[in-house]
Amino acid sequence: MNDISYNEWVSMSDKALCASIGKFVRHHRLNQNKTQDEVSEASGISRSTLSLMERGEKVTLSSLIQVLRVLDLLYVMDAFKVTNEISPIEYARLQKNKRQRARNHDKEGTSKEEPTW
Repeated sequence: MNDISYNEWVSMSDKALCASIGKFVRHHRLNQNKTQDEVSEASGISRSTLSLMERGEKVTLSSLIQVLRVLDLLYVMDAFKVTNEISPIEYARLQKNKRQRARNHDKEGTSKEEPTW
């Protein structure tokens, strides 16, 4: 269903983005064979709010999240997940400081002499 590229999302108006979200919600609600009354009651919002959402009108983010939860669509929230990424330069710096070998130390912290053979 999501065959719109990133460039198209960027060029869309806020109204068009809301309409796309509404179409997404309506599509999945109908695929699950649920009425607006069923979804609105289960999500704790009014049917008119759900109707507004599906028509692409402005609704609160909280209402959208409640509807996504009821329709089992919270996986779309993965797009908002923040991950800590390391830059290639920082990765190279960490690799440079990585230990190359281990040393044996006695209790005082000095290296043990290697046995003579």
